[in-house]
Amino acid sequence: MKPSANDIVLRPRFQLETEWEKNSVIEAFKNELKSPFKIKNAGDHVFIRFDEEHTSFWSPQLHLEVVEEEEEAEKSKIYGLFGPSPTLWTFFIFLHFGIATVFVIFGIWGYSNWSIQQPYALQTAVCVFMVILWFGLYLFGRIGKSQGKEQMHLLHNFMKDTLKTIK
Repeated sequence: MKPSANDIVLRPRFQLETEWEKNSVIEAFKNELKSPFKIKNAGDHVFIRFDEEHTSFWSPQLHLEVVEEEEEAEKSKIYGLFGPSPTLWTFFIFLHFGIATVFVIFGIWGYSNWSIQQPYALQTAVCVFMVILWFGLYLFGRIGKSQGKEQMHLLHNFMKDTLKTIK
């Protein structure tokens, strides 16, 4: 499914069809040592990130999955995914889960108090505050994505330059 202009894309994806076999593509990335990039390989997956000197809180990484074409073994497809560091992504998911949990707990507590005609202003205030925090996290993530956009272009250009070296 391709994103439309109205979709919110938090982790941009792309795919490329290549004229090279899967192992040639993976080897090209294994052999490429170019500052400021660090490359890790795990099977059909290649992870490209910035070294410690060039890494900021918002630095993205590029995850490539190289898949052999079923019709022709000499061709392959590359599925790319830009995203934050796994540690940052896990932290954001943890925060969202925590906020959702507090929202549900205080929502149930507030509803219970409302149904037995007890005061429920505190529970309502906490639920409203959780919604505000959700929007705050969303804006924080959007700011981070815009901060890392230049490095995303660097990663993408590095990937394209590396693919040009394949013979």
